Amino acid sequence: MKLPYRKFKSFLITRFVFFNGIISIIVLTLILIFLVYNSFKFFAEYPFFQFLTGTRWAPTSTPEKFGLVPLLLGSTLVTVGAILIALPLGVGAAIYIGELAPRALREILKPIIEVLATIPSVVIGFIGIQLIVPLIKSSFKLPIGLTALAGSIMLAFMSLPTIISISEDAINAVPVKYRHASLALGATKWETTYKVVVPAASSGIVASIMLGLGRIVGETMTVLMLTGNSPRIVFSLLQPVRTITATIAAELGETVQGGLHFSSLFAIGLVLFLITFLINLIADRFMGRIKNN
Repeated sequence: MKLPYRKFKSFLITRFVFFNGIISIIVLTLILIFLVYNSFKFFAEYPFFQFLTGTRWAPTSTPEKFGLVPLLLGSTLVTVGAILIALPLGVGAAIYIGELAPRALREILKPIIEVLATIPSVVIGFIGIQLIVPLIKSSFKLPIGLTALAGSIMLAFMSLPTIISISEDAINAVPVKYRHASLALGATKWETTYKVVVPAASSGIVASIMLGLGRIVGETMTVLMLTGNSPRIVFSLLQPVRTITATIAAELGETVQGGLHFSSLFAIGLVLFLITFLINLIADRFMGRIKNN
């Protein structure tokens, strides 16, 4: 009796997992179709090349301007700044927690890091406005502290739990025999960590960075509150910028449904969807390397 029951139970679990996987693919496809469908009117009326290379985003001007460049540049500037801040902090914290911290301290730090991931983005935005924005304004003698740097700092803070958790899992997945072999050859604990463990876990660490990058690119409320929302072409972290996500959030409620401006927001949403999809695809490739190793 037990054997048929176990087979039936295994069959149900397998089908349940398969069914959920199919649903995920269908939902993802429907989202893409939804974005393409609502973007069609915009691309039919506005030149595609002008959209990709335009340097001005002014949907309320005459004539209307829908240049993607300032929004894409603003998103890139904030994202690069955030990942440059989060990368050394996140990977360093993961190495410390996974390899160097005492067991008692490790058990305290891990739950704290996981709790940080649950803080709402609007709360992060409030913290940035009260602490980071005035500090940037006074430190760099700026007329306004709502800059790309303010957004980068808080986005880096938001991505740290993802980077730390996945990097630490990758470090813990390195076989213990690697460590024992290194120590037996006379290497110190630190030499074993950065010459043996970290290279062996490099695929997982890169995957954590890519997933953290995906979290940064898709964030809305924090950048809407902290970056100044100025759709201009700038190349400095100390200037106000506007990201793709902030543009959608700020303008979607003010547009006429079915109009060209309304459709343009779906067009930039489609660009954002493709960017985040590519980032997650790359991260998935690196996660696959961990499983293969």
